[in-house]
Amino acid sequence: MLFRYAVLPLLLLPLMLRAQTPPDTLRTVRLPEATVTGYGQQLPLRRTAAAVGVVDAATITRFSPANLTQAVNTLPGVRLEERATASYRLSVRGSTLRSPFGVRNVKVYYNGLPFTEASGSTPLNLLDVATLGRIEVIKGPAGSVYGAGTGGVALFSTRQPTPGVTRAEVGLTVGSFGLRRATVALETADSVQSLRAQYARQTLDGYRQHSALRRDVLTLDGTWRPDAQQTVSAHLLYSDIDYQLPGSLTRAQFEANPRLARPATTTAPGAVEQNAFYASRTALLGGTYEYRFSEQLTLTTTLYGSGSAVRTASVADYERNTQVGGGGRTALGYRTRLAGRVLRLAAGAEAQASFESSRNYRNRGGQPDTLRYDDEIQTSTGFLFAQADWELPAGFLLTAAASYNRLRYRLGRLSGRARTQEEYQLTRSFRPEVSPRLALLKEVTPLVSVYASVSSGFSPPTEEEIRPSDGSLNQALQAERGTSYEVGTRGQLFQNRLSFDVAAYDFQLRQTIVTRSNAQGVQLFYNTGRTRQRGVEAALSGWLWRQATIASASVQNASGPLPMISTTGLRAWASYAYNHYRFGQYAAGGNDFSGNRLTGAAPHTLTAGLDFSERMGFYLSPTLSHQARLPLNDANTTYAAGYWTFGARGGWRRPLPGHLEADVYAGIDNATNRRYSLGNDLNAFGNRYFQPAPGRSYYTGAQLGWRW
Repeated sequence: MLFRYAVLPLLLLPLMLRAQTPPDTLRTVRLPEATVTGYGQQLPLRRTAAAVGVVDAATITRFSPANLTQAVNTLPGVRLEERATASYRLSVRGSTLRSPFGVRNVKVYYNGLPFTEASGSTPLNLLDVATLGRIEVIKGPAGSVYGAGTGGVALFSTRQPTPGVTRAEVGLTVGSFGLRRATVALETADSVQSLRAQYARQTLDGYRQHSALRRDVLTLDGTWRPDAQQTVSAHLLYSDIDYQLPGSLTRAQFEANPRLARPATTTAPGAVEQNAFYASRTALLGGTYEYRFSEQLTLTTTLYGSGSAVRTASVADYERNTQVGGGGRTALGYRTRLAGRVLRLAAGAEAQASFESSRNYRNRGGQPDTLRYDDEIQTSTGFLFAQADWELPAGFLLTAAASYNRLRYRLGRLSGRARTQEEYQLTRSFRPEVSPRLALLKEVTPLVSVYASVSSGFSPPTEEEIRPSDGSLNQALQAERGTSYEVGTRGQLFQNRLSFDVAAYDFQLRQTIVTRSNAQGVQLFYNTGRTRQRGVEAALSGWLWRQATIASASVQNASGPLPMISTTGLRAWASYAYNHYRFGQYAAGGNDFSGNRLTGAAPHTLTAGLDFSERMGFYLSPTLSHQARLPLNDANTTYAAGYWTFGARGGWRRPLPGHLEADVYAGIDNATNRRYSLGNDLNAFGNRYFQPAPGRSYYTGAQLGWRW
């Protein structure tokens, strides 16, 4: 019922806005809009018929540089959780049912390179906040352009050099629980080429016992434009990370002392005794070549290769995984006119392949013991896609798209020492799927648009779900399939002082994958019947007071220095999501869970804040966050309590004489020292549901840049 009441004003809102908005006046004072790269058409956000959220560099830098969760969680309908230090779990418009760790059912790209592996896993923990300049999230099924997936797509981009400027930067940050960070960057750019190199190192003792972290990240990004027709870009990411895994706690342990690691029991050792940890060395190298045959025809091709060596010690076992992979993507874009109206066409293909050698041992205090099994996994996946965008009369834009997707696993067990394990050779192919998308957008005014869309997609099991860490083989697990219906509106009002983005959706998922853990803590996966996920998302941002100021010259062109215009003042913003997620017909283990709330999904989330800055360079950014209580098991008998948290970052940022730039800052997170769990274990064996988040913490640091 609440969902229906929320959709009605959403549909009426554009009509009310049209009545009160003077289009001619607003057109003259309009500010530049963000360009959305999703769906490959480079359209302004207001002319994109989809729910898309953007986290820009300003949003990333208003939080602690130590982690990414707070910046991403400013987007309604998107939740990034940190189970252990740097162990991220991402959810877009859905529960975390099939994500005991890592990222599932969300496709991720890094500077246009496929970052999600062919096997379906996405190692977000490899990224460092300082290297990122923009995150774009497409919510819901996006298979029309990005292949298999019902959750969404996240596009990560690194920071871009300023044209005409050569700049060096160093940064230092220290904070609570032994936080130490150091970064160094060098960048240069002109009209022909650009280059940026950055190194970041972060270490942390950790809030909990046995939760230390060390991470080193090196990035190198370059672009070359030899002429007006060609653009070549190359990207290198190398990450070396090592962090401890404290494990989950029962409610009694969580309430008694949230800083403890998982203790030993009469039947199993604890996280400290087994020295549970995760360690990885990963390299990703790729490039993109764009050739513009004319203003109407463009061909873009991307190739990449990756390699990783991963060691994971859990309470139950010790794994050594070595993986190499590669792939490519090509897209042809064509612009023409049909019936006197602009028609944009795009078509292309993407393919990935990987080979993984996985050895599993019994864990003895963080060292490999007896070999349990030795597997080799080959994965190949790919899809074809096509899309058309047609500009219709009266400000309408029609989008039609579809993709054809395929996936195959080849698993071979070379040896198995455990009595229950046998050697095998198996090929698991999922039948080809077509994922269509149809959307219609209407520009109500030059600054306000409404849209409606219907899209479908499928999400096959990842390699970790078919072959969990206990060595079993889940041949019965099927792909999820779902259809999403959505309406939305976005725009700007009151001479760009107020921006809004509101969407309502109804997503019906079949063969939903859920997870449970066994007595050894191994996560196992099963298909349920159906789930229905309905929700409303809203994002508002407005200037309470603002003033444009001219900063010192720092950008060069052929005529000399150009002044930089910045905006100071006080801005308020908020994002809210209401989720009405329910199981359909679902029974397991003799229990009927039909109609229950989806495990791990909070019905309400809210993030709000203020951004204050003034012409002398002082700034302050307080943030308030809320998550309602949520069920921790399918039976809905155990809940995690809701919570409110408050944090703030403030400082002084200003150009200095001698072409110097300084940013000195300090901040506080979880100022009220709220006890909560950010990244609960779902359907956990032994009622070990809770992964405690850090208590009150402080940080301070500085960045010093020199430009010439």
